[in-house]
Amino acid sequence: MTELLLIALGLSMDAFAVSVSSAACTKHLPKRHMFRAALAFGFFQFLMPVAGWLAGSTLARAIASIDHWIAFGLLAFVGGKMAAGAVREFRDDPSGETCPTGAEAAKRDLSSKRVTLALAFATSIDALAVGVSFSVIGKPALSPAIVIGTVTLAVCLGGFAIGRRAGKALGRYAEIAGGLVLVAIGARILCEHLACGL
Repeated sequence: MTELLLIALGLSMDAFAVSVSSAACTKHLPKRHMFRAALAFGFFQFLMPVAGWLAGSTLARAIASIDHWIAFGLLAFVGGKMAAGAVREFRDDPSGETCPTGAEAAKRDLSSKRVTLALAFATSIDALAVGVSFSVIGKPALSPAIVIGTVTLAVCLGGFAIGRRAGKALGRYAEIAGGLVLVAIGARILCEHLACGL
């Protein structure tokens, strides 16, 4: 259960960063828009692992001999991409406090249902890969997906609540930490199958 919670927290960090950023950069963001966005983020984070598991289950038997390498590769890729993206943002904006303007701000406008759905989809793509990795190593998807979706909902609500006080930089640190956690879990899966003795 601890590993699943860590995976859920790691996957939720993209959505958390969007929540923190939106709260920090949008004056008078209505609570109903925050809740709608958190609900959308949680729903897509629930849906994507299930979809990934279904896609991966068709291949599970064919790749049984290398399933641990695939799970490691997917988790390392997802985690590495999350951490590298946050580091890149810090390089471009060292203070971590500059808010987007113009067209970039419109892409994060949570008052728009279309934008909210697009962001929910974009921040949950990583969960699709995790669902595939669950499938190839023979883990079920439904109960982990429920945990991932619920954790994401709660984390996003927390992100909105603290975003104005903590500022945008917190979201970037969270993305780096979440990415590293996913890489570490992938490495542990690989190590278990290669009998590293951990």
